[in-house]
Amino acid sequence: MAPHALTELRKFLSPEITFGGGARCLAGRYARTFESTNVLVVTDPTIRRTGFFRDVEACLENSGIGYAVYDGVVPNPRTENVMRGAERYESEECSGIVALGGGSSLDCAKGIGIVTSNHKNIAEFEGVDMIAVPPPPLICIPTTAGSSADVSQFAIITDPARRRKMAIISKVLVPDVALIDPETIVTMPRELSAATGIDTLVHAIEAYVSNASSPVTDLFALQAVCLAARSLPKVLAEPENIGYRRDTMLASLYAGLAFSNASLGAVHALAHALGGYRDLPHGTCNALLLEPVISANYRSAPERYADIAKAAGIPDGECMADDMPETLLNWIHAFRTSLGVTGSLASLGIQPLDIPALAEVAVSDPCMVTNPREFTLQEIGEIYARAL
Repeated sequence: MAPHALTELRKFLSPEITFGGGARCLAGRYARTFESTNVLVVTDPTIRRTGFFRDVEACLENSGIGYAVYDGVVPNPRTENVMRGAERYESEECSGIVALGGGSSLDCAKGIGIVTSNHKNIAEFEGVDMIAVPPPPLICIPTTAGSSADVSQFAIITDPARRRKMAIISKVLVPDVALIDPETIVTMPRELSAATGIDTLVHAIEAYVSNASSPVTDLFALQAVCLAARSLPKVLAEPENIGYRRDTMLASLYAGLAFSNASLGAVHALAHALGGYRDLPHGTCNALLLEPVISANYRSAPERYADIAKAAGIPDGECMADDMPETLLNWIHAFRTSLGVTGSLASLGIQPLDIPALAEVAVSDPCMVTNPREFTLQEIGEIYARAL
């Protein structure tokens, strides 16, 4: 493991976290702590029909907290979803937000908070530290194990007009409270479990090789790799095993704490461009881009990738071999394939003619800044081409 210079300054941000079964039922207590008398519950139509949603409603009512519901969240939330949610927040005179759902609901809730505090279109906040006025109190209850939006300072919003996913990054977007409840993910479908689990793995790997990593983020990143590699196959084999679900939720939490503070890299930069261009599933994009990005990055961080290989369970002898890059890449390919995440960018409808436009967007994504090496526009195009 490459040592960090003692003179480097790093800060570490985290919400208040409550982890465990039943954590979702604390939403009312925390809303009352923030002196929120009326909150907006942000979710999607599917989650609104679940018992988990009714549990959150009940705990708000039992705590004397009024609430309105905005369930207009869609996968890869769009600018119009955020703006409609903000209108709902203001018309109901809310003073806080409770977000219940996957990464899309949590990101949309963050966007709603930004708009209600700053009174501008969400598209004006793309980039790093562009938010002048902090959002209202935000309580996040994740129902997937992968996005880590419940602990991160990132919000990803799609701008359909530009066919672009906007990365909005600011410390004020770290939620005030994360109520992480493994019981909410027991019924997650197999495909979603696999895709979000791969997302966790990518978050951890990119945080560990990031040029903004630190000894603190390293601890979380490597533990996330270890937990994800060990628990994901078990979860798919025994989806109702709460112990295995707990481990995937922990892996997502650890990876989120790592990447929120160390940021990400080229995999996410290229995946954001893909997702905005064709409205594709984020976890699948990450999975298909991970191998070609590691291949291009490897020489800039060989010791770091060796650490990742060991954390994933690859024997020490193979991690030290001259062909270690191929060993790691083969493991990643076999791992994602065993989870049912197969195919290529071509299978998602991407063609060679799409690559120049994708590369133009990816090269300017904020996540590219912390990649362990700088890529030219041509090199980004070559990575996309290898993933076809």
